[in-house]
Amino acid sequence: MSRSATSQSPNSRHLPRLSRATLAGHRDLRIGAPAPEQTGIVHIGLAQFHRALAAVATAQALAVEPGPWGIVGVASHSPRVANALVEQDFLYSVLQLTPDGEQVGVVDVHRRTLVAAQDPAAVVAAIADPAHKIVTLTVSENGYRKDPERVGLDLTDAETLADIANPSAPTTTIGLIARGLERRYAQGGAPITILSCDNMQSAGTLTHALVVEFLTRAGADAPMLAWLGESVTFPNAMVDRIVPATTDATREHVAELAGYWDEVPVPAEAFTMWVIEDKFAAGRPAWEHAKGVIFSDEVEKYEQVKLRLLNGSHSLISYLGALDGRETIPASRTQDFVEACVRRAIEEEFLPSIDLPSGFDAGAYVDQLFVRWTNFALGDLVARVGSDGSAKILQRVPVPALRLLRQGKMPQQMALLVAAWIACVCPPRGFVPGPIAEAMVEPKRDFLAAATAGATSPAEHARAVMTSGLFPQELAEREEFTARVGELLDLIVRDGVRAAAAQALGA
Repeated sequence: MSRSATSQSPNSRHLPRLSRATLAGHRDLRIGAPAPEQTGIVHIGLAQFHRALAAVATAQALAVEPGPWGIVGVASHSPRVANALVEQDFLYSVLQLTPDGEQVGVVDVHRRTLVAAQDPAAVVAAIADPAHKIVTLTVSENGYRKDPERVGLDLTDAETLADIANPSAPTTTIGLIARGLERRYAQGGAPITILSCDNMQSAGTLTHALVVEFLTRAGADAPMLAWLGESVTFPNAMVDRIVPATTDATREHVAELAGYWDEVPVPAEAFTMWVIEDKFAAGRPAWEHAKGVIFSDEVEKYEQVKLRLLNGSHSLISYLGALDGRETIPASRTQDFVEACVRRAIEEEFLPSIDLPSGFDAGAYVDQLFVRWTNFALGDLVARVGSDGSAKILQRVPVPALRLLRQGKMPQQMALLVAAWIACVCPPRGFVPGPIAEAMVEPKRDFLAAATAGATSPAEHARAVMTSGLFPQELAEREEFTARVGELLDLIVRDGVRAAAAQALGA
């Protein structure tokens, strides 16, 4: 259950820390049911999204059907969340923010935490443990170290190559999984499921391909690879919930609502959706009883809907908003020019490129998206949504762009999206995109800066980015698209983002 705010606590940091003893006085706050001490799930990526979606669904499932589904939470690098959960008896709050009010609830499903960067051997051992039936992942697109040109490992990545050569202390996510499965096979080969919950097309299929390639390059023998094919499943899944970053304001808000101090609460919208292929090798929680969970054999169609309509539009909102000085997604989306560009992108470029799931009401979904993007209570930051753009754009732009280019039409909004992204994270010489864009995390900043070092105009700058090897070859070779990106980038630099948007809308 959950509780709404009543009055503000003036000394919130002096309130009792969230713990089992604290929760005893706030039992009405519990979401779902607590997990048993027995763990059956290992989760890699202990940040916001897992704790707002899969962990919540597990608690709700356990309230209907008990089972051995406690979670071992693995932080990839920073120990901050893992340590805080230990100090709070593995409890944390979900702060649900809506235009109609706020609610807070407590999740109690984690039973142990690890930090992969500090103790990779423990993570490998946890994956190998036959008591664990599922490994779930939320490590972001960049965490897979995928080659941008093929469904395979990035063989220019030094850490991936080191993990392939050295079995003792893997540092990459795929290395940890592969070495854990290798150990599991050696210990008897109990079946297991690897379930990616990241925003990628066919994430399960991709994870499977990366693990097989890793093990093959690492010298796995035929029987081990045969066991992998027979006893390890990699379901595809689609996840959808807007989960902003936790701030001190989030912590203060939870303290005001609940009367305790939580160091690691998670803010989230009310909407939640998790579509999963029901391909589990060793059982699973009764997730079908959780809010927003759908088991379907059309996961890839749902992925297209989410990756393009929500995520692709989200990217456009973020880059246009950043260049217009808008700090939050609602502040950006409610600008008339941003809404016009997003609606045009959805109607003419994103939606026609999607093979919709059976019975799916696209109009209702789009209407709901605009409501979600206008959630000022959530206040999702433009800088957060615009981060990691080099990985996200590859999931969202090429397919709808190439579809229209092959028809002899210019995908104006896709060109605007790319131009605005370049202006934010790799601006042409002399152009300053502003503090919101500068706050975006972009792993390819140095790569892009090197690729564009010799450019003397926005058009040359855009061409250098498009031909850098980042984009698929077919799109990079479309001179008309590259030229259009350059024209819009030049407009952004000379006359501002509103002028570029107006031309893209009027073309």
